[in-house]
Amino acid sequence: MSAPGSKTGSAGFMTDDLTRKAALAEIQRPPSRTESILIEIHGPNLGKNYKISEDVIIIGREASATIQIDEETVSRQHCKLERQRGSIYIEDLRSTNGTYVNDINVRRERLRHGDLIKVGSVVFKFISGGNIEGLYHEEIYRMTIVDGLTQVHNKRYLLEFLEREISRAIRVGRPLALIMFDLDHFKNVNDTYGHLAGDFVLKELCSLLKTMMHTEDLLARYGGEEFVVVLPETGLSTATTIAEKVRRTVEAHEFQFGGTRIPVTVSLGTAELSPMAADPLNFIRAADEMLYQAKADGRNCVR
Repeated sequence: MSAPGSKTGSAGFMTDDLTRKAALAEIQRPPSRTESILIEIHGPNLGKNYKISEDVIIIGREASATIQIDEETVSRQHCKLERQRGSIYIEDLRSTNGTYVNDINVRRERLRHGDLIKVGSVVFKFISGGNIEGLYHEEIYRMTIVDGLTQVHNKRYLLEFLEREISRAIRVGRPLALIMFDLDHFKNVNDTYGHLAGDFVLKELCSLLKTMMHTEDLLARYGGEEFVVVLPETGLSTATTIAEKVRRTVEAHEFQFGGTRIPVTVSLGTAELSPMAADPLNFIRAADEMLYQAKADGRNCVR
């Protein structure tokens, strides 16, 4: 027997107006309060995600912080996330080193999907959207091929890229060149100006050099302050010219952090693919030997 007010659907199941209204209300319900997360893309807990499920979240070094970051560059109460009218805002809490959104020092800012947030030496990515799980896994994959601090490709991707480009260069008989470089006396930068200044220099350097790259070129962080540029369809002479342009550009650029100018130079080594260096590591080693020579010759030069 059917309950009062109920109807039987075409498949023989009972439906009623109340059930249909509840389903419609479920569809129209605002997005879940947990549909935003922070992913740590540079820091001690690489890859960890933090759900933004409370109206106010404190980020800081102290144990009572909602998101605790045990780093000396982070203030006890560094910044807070606050939900207002469906949006998430970040507000600096008078921290010592400031709160940055997309490299801009902010007092209070509304967050948008994909924003990069720097708290001390830790970098988060703000993810907002309906399919958080899918976006999270997509970002985790991206983290396997992109360096979290500088946002250029990492060593893993570099080696995969070189495998493909070496194979192609040999197959079609075209040149392939590589530049390896690092920052001169980078330890002195960290010791003199602090690690946050060192992070700034690395990011600023990559932003500067990305504007000089062609679409087919690759700029990658090899490790620490060492970087590699891969130049398809390029011979040694042209690669050396490009390396010299990089050297001059970096030397002339004003790296300013906290109102202080930081002098920065680079040493560079170049190599062209040869039968003796027909695998990624040997190819890199050939350029690294030239980089070592540039350092031995006084740094801030190309070899």
